[in-house]
Amino acid sequence: MLRLVECIEAVAFDLDGTLIDTAPDLAAAANMMLSLLGGRPLPEGCIRALIGDGVDSFVARVLVESRGRSNVDPALRATATTLFARLYEQQLSDRSRVFPGVVSALEVLANAGLPLGCVTNKESRFAIPLLEASGLRARFATTVCADHPEDRKPNPNMLLAACDQLGVEPRQLLYVGDSPSDIAAARAVKCRVVAVSYGYSAHQVLAAARPDSIVGCLTRITMIGLRPTPGVSELRVIS
Repeated sequence: MLRLVECIEAVAFDLDGTLIDTAPDLAAAANMMLSLLGGRPLPEGCIRALIGDGVDSFVARVLVESRGRSNVDPALRATATTLFARLYEQQLSDRSRVFPGVVSALEVLANAGLPLGCVTNKESRFAIPLLEASGLRARFATTVCADHPEDRKPNPNMLLAACDQLGVEPRQLLYVGDSPSDIAAARAVKCRVVAVSYGYSAHQVLAAARPDSIVGCLTRITMIGLRPTPGVSELRVIS
């Protein structure tokens, strides 16, 4: 039976950019919001780079990019956030798709006896229906969502809650994400962290945040061990 390093007793995952490619639906809702507010639409590739840190931050970045200004009126931002949320809720899973390798990786980890969790900066009203529609929700023993903005990663609160619900100590958890915020949250609770390079952050950005490893497919984390190297612990594939 394949197992991760001996100290790892549970694995948790980010959602957007790690488990599911949500960019197409986020982009569609964002551009519809911009159109209704008289803003300039943005290419999906541009919007993909703006994803992260919850709806409020995402909408703010979209408005700045669309309007070409560094500051956005707070009243406009509030209106845009409410409008975006309503539009996005109506098309959560129209074009979003589970990334290749995700289902097989989750199956291997579950068969190895490792409890799994999802820890996301999405609110429950978005995350739970999306996981249901994708067929992933039942695979997780717990799903921790950012229903309180102050708990959003890089704040460690949600990872600590996941550890409690999974019945492990932080040092026994491996967290997998696609952003510097994911890495920072994991470092704050002192758990292992792997970044995926296929998500919404550039490889060099992830490398600068210093995760334990960067992988190009989620199946790579199903056979990893630790190899100490100067200055950083590095994950490698083992047989």
